[in-house]
Amino acid sequence: MIGFFDSGFGGLTILKEVLGVDVKSGLAKKIDVKSGTKKITSVSLSAYDFIYLGDTARAPYGNHSPETIYRFTTEAVDFLFRQGCELVVLACFSASANALRKIQQEWLPTHYPNKKVLGVLIPTAESAALLSKKGKVGILGTRATVKSGALETELKKRRADLQIISQAAPLLVPLIEEGWDKRLETKKILRYYLKPLKKSAIDTLILACTHYPVLQKEIKIMMGKKVTIINPGEAEKKSLADYLLRHPEIEEKLSQKGQCRFLTTDRPEDFERLGSKFLGWSFKAEKVSL
Repeated sequence: MIGFFDSGFGGLTILKEVLGVDVKSGLAKKIDVKSGTKKITSVSLSAYDFIYLGDTARAPYGNHSPETIYRFTTEAVDFLFRQGCELVVLACFSASANALRKIQQEWLPTHYPNKKVLGVLIPTAESAALLSKKGKVGILGTRATVKSGALETELKKRRADLQIISQAAPLLVPLIEEGWDKRLETKKILRYYLKPLKKSAIDTLILACTHYPVLQKEIKIMMGKKVTIINPGEAEKKSLADYLLRHPEIEEKLSQKGQCRFLTTDRPEDFERLGSKFLGWSFKAEKVSL
């Protein structure tokens, strides 16, 4: 199984994109004549089994300290591994920016040396660096993501010439999770956050929070046609498919029944109601304790 983790509902926008990849093709494998081993030639991500965990009881992560985010994230990843996941994707920028590297370098080797954890931050940075034509990139994210500087670091690794303008938007996640994404008040707050980015004449804007694709249409209208919007879900689906193609030793361990299980640490009924807006279809959620 593949685990997806977010502090709340936002990661469902990533899962939605992932499940839409190459749905009809199925999983194709061929035998490598020289080695006699199976070589993956294409993947249909929707064929795999997924578990999505939203830690709604402690959301949003973006307003917590790096130490707290790391602790919460390791607890969630540990839970998903114990549920049978071989690979976990941190579908949360706050977790990816403040916990991923330490988890990969310190926590995994000690606790789960044969399992893997990936994040949304690096694929998103790669996409933005590639698509920015004028080299002026804006970041719209949570306070924790912006303060960490992790996304800026990854962008600079790929293009040293980039000018990066970051804007924290701490009110957006609570408003989105309250179902206020269509409200006039939210549009006014969004316009306030986007104003300095627009004034800086950026050509590319990273939605550095997995909740923000819910507001993507409104953001596009406010920023204008000349600004390329980087949706982390689109970047992650390509990255995950490529990762499985390059790592058959991981791929072959993944169950393939096309099933999705949804878990939350707080009210399942609220998770089902709001989560269906993020995912695009209805589902049943289970309440769990980490």
